[in-house]
Amino acid sequence: MSDYTTLAERYIGAWNETEPEARRRAVEELWTADGRYIDPLADATGTEGIATTIAAVQAQFPGFVFRLRGPVDGHHEQLRFSWELGPAGEAAPIAGSDVAVTDGNGRLRTVLGFLDRVPG
Repeated sequence: MSDYTTLAERYIGAWNETEPEARRRAVEELWTADGRYIDPLADATGTEGIATTIAAVQAQFPGFVFRLRGPVDGHHEQLRFSWELGPAGEAAPIAGSDVAVTDGNGRLRTVLGFLDRVPG
């Protein structure tokens, strides 16, 4: 398993962490202090802003879980991967792709999120 795959799995794990303190710790361990997450619906900076954004998504989609969809690709200090969001064990109504830039030391600096499939 590549370091890129491990990093993407940790990222998905942070999005699935529902306990607030554990989620905050996961974000702090995964992101740089000035990290930024951007998608069509959110623009969050810093670990507090990112943890708050994750909590908001969880509140909007209670009981849904993120999962990787397909392989993780990476080179230099960047990676890309696809994910889906839906009820555990069921078809996911939401899917997207992210491109992430790291700090070169295994921490995320920027994640650019794209929504590939959303409910009508």
